[in-house]
Amino acid sequence: MSQLHSFIGRDTLITDGAWGTQLQAQGLAFGVIPDTWNLTHPERVEKVARSYVEAGSQVILTNTFRANRLAMEGVSETDLDTINRTGVALSRRASKDMLVFASIGPSGKMLVTGDVSEDDMTAAFLAQARSLAAGGADALLIETMSDIAEATLAVNAARQTGLPVLVSFAYGFGSGKDRTMTGAKPEAIARAMEEAGADAVGANCGVGIEGIAAICERLRQSCTLPIWIKPNAGSPIVEGTSARYEMPPERFASHYGRLREAGATFVGGCCGSTPEFVTALVKARGELARSAPSEVQA
Repeated sequence: MSQLHSFIGRDTLITDGAWGTQLQAQGLAFGVIPDTWNLTHPERVEKVARSYVEAGSQVILTNTFRANRLAMEGVSETDLDTINRTGVALSRRASKDMLVFASIGPSGKMLVTGDVSEDDMTAAFLAQARSLAAGGADALLIETMSDIAEATLAVNAARQTGLPVLVSFAYGFGSGKDRTMTGAKPEAIARAMEEAGADAVGANCGVGIEGIAAICERLRQSCTLPIWIKPNAGSPIVEGTSARYEMPPERFASHYGRLREAGATFVGGCCGSTPEFVTALVKARGELARSAPSEVQA
């Protein structure tokens, strides 16, 4: 049994919300890679993590989404290692006794076009995973993926650390908004990630919370893994170089019961969500538990 199961209790775990927009609220300028703030503005990064802990998050991510040598070309291996380790340390310091799942994002390269070889991609993911593991992460979250082949390489690399590995894809393409950018469907992804040895599979970003329950259900029906769900706060209103989300926290959290029913093991928010969204999710979970105490206590 995966070590991940030791983290999972009888009810859904509430994760954190968006990081990018929260860092922007702290002064991160457009075009600046957020991960670099681990070194230049660590106190602001820690402040974001702490805001989610205080809101009720049980799982905190790290500000390391792009910190691999393919996504951050030109940054030295030494600096990347420091960025990753520091990212874990900042979330760990803010987390108290909460879990810290270290974030690993896509490489930004496409295997199918020959932008990068499988060996180079694997090496990039492995270096980041080892740095995050050495920094003291409880688990590794490979997130916002679109390509099954890339995600498989990332899972294979991350598993070498011995930590639990979760992998999450971004949906929102196709007529049904149920495919990734490369056309992959939930069923194929769930089967492929279970076969690759992932400890959990899920969905984040992409489609908003209104459409994520159906994807969650399809993932649950296609594998035996725990399900990670972290959707956007509805659809964005794009204004120039920025996106604005108008969904209020209470409306976002109103979908919690449906997500739990659909099989979500972890629930949080992605783009457009804030600590107030986490607080609303915690409240929704509590209200649901009070309305069905026998089910929660069984």
